[in-house]
This record gives sequence, C-alpha cells and structure tokens, in this order.
Amino acid sequence: MADLESLIARLSAENPEFRQLQEEHARYEQELKDLNSRGFLTADQQWRVSELKKLKLMGKDQMESMVRHARDAAHA
Repeated sequence: MADLESLIARLSAENPEFRQLQEEHARYEQELKDLNSRGFLTADQQWRVSELKKLKLMGKDQMESMVRHARDAAHA
C-alpha cells in the first residue's frame, strides 16, 4: 500500500496529465457533494449528478491505467 501511495505521489508530482485528472476528480466530487446536499434536485440537476458520476469514473479509470503503466515500467 505504501508503494502505491508513493507511486501516486510521484505521478502527481511529475505528470501534469495525472495531476489534472486528480484535480478534475476532486472538483467533480465537490460538485456532487454540493448537489447531493440539496433537499430536492431539478431534472437538470439530476442529469448533472449522473454526468458527474460518469466523468469521475472515466477520470479514475484513466488514473488507474496510468498507475498500472508506471508500476509495470518500474518492474520491467
């Protein structure tokens, strides 16, 4: 686990694309929290929640792919 955390920290420090994905993921998460804290969501807001979840998942998949690639490169 510590190896994974250090690899993620290194990618975040050295890879602008990875860092951007992390920042986007955090923004999407915050927007989701803001929307979900409301008592009632309009149809547009419900659509946005769905869209944010998809965007977060796509970004997470990209980050995980980059982590796997970096891990494989380190072990090669």
